Amino acid sequence: QVQLVESGGGLVQAGGSLRLSCVASGRAFTNLAMGWFRQSPGKEREFVAIISGSGDPTYYTDSVRGRFTISRDNAKNTVYLQMNALKPEDTGKYYCAATGLWSVYRSDYDYWGQGTQVTVSS
Repeated sequence: QVQLVESGGGLVQAGGSLRLSCVASGRAFTNLAMGWFRQSPGKEREFVAIISGSGDPTYYTDSVRGRFTISRDNAKNTVYLQMNALKPEDTGKYYCAATGLWSVYRSDYDYWGQGTQVTVSS
């Protein structure tokens, strides 16, 4: 079992930045790829970014590439999502998730956090 707890969400103006954190406990963290997903009201949960157990490689959805950076600190069992140049369309609840695969599909993720809300005002 893996428990995931996100933090760092909030309200920010367009163009601003936020850093999300996700702390993991339980199963060996370095064996897991970690992903971030987001969900807006009325929309399906969508993939944002993934990072391998070692920290390299990483992969991003097109809409955030160049603005968001995923990273991890295995000594702290923590994964981060640095979000810069935020846009109103980035608004949503952001979820941290863990998988033993390398995947952008939410069905491949075994463990999920409760989510943290990000709201970007125009």
